Amino acid sequence: MDTNQERILEKAQERVIETLARNMDLYGITMSTGLLYGTLLFQDKSMTLDEMGEALGMSKTSMSTGVRTLMDLNMVEKIWKKGTRKDHYEVNLDWYQNFIDLFSVKWRHASEQNVHSLKKSLQELRALQQSEELTDELRERVELSIRRIENGLDYYLWLSRLIDSFESHEIFQFVPKKESDS
Repeated sequence: MDTNQERILEKAQERVIETLARNMDLYGITMSTGLLYGTLLFQDKSMTLDEMGEALGMSKTSMSTGVRTLMDLNMVEKIWKKGTRKDHYEVNLDWYQNFIDLFSVKWRHASEQNVHSLKKSLQELRALQQSEELTDELRERVELSIRRIENGLDYYLWLSRLIDSFESHEIFQFVPKKESDS
């Protein structure tokens, strides 16, 4: 391949890598971890932390943190490579599953935290609602807050079912991976 063709290939890959990194930021993934993911995506072989650091001009520590994050999200996996003691990593090429894992982990964690807070507040408000010392105005405000929290809990039940539909791949019955060419 001549130098001009190589530049075109590299520029196209760099554009995708940068775009992926920026988009992953929407899900709370740092730009450097997104760049690492994108870099691994275009490799035709697994990479060590040293190789990743060299490719991105970043420290081995940064690469280790990024790889750990991506492994926690099931977007990268450690693989065994015969004849070497260093760990090698490669990206999971299933973009659908990567999204599902990323979405599910992040949203389920946030949902569980929010549900915990809502339930705790609901318990406190129901106890307060039983107080005979409440003014009518304060009782109305407590009851309004209870209704809004119950509405929020209904939402989080729905969100949990949505996450379940992603994890079970049931979502693909409603939104197929690829539209048919009909």
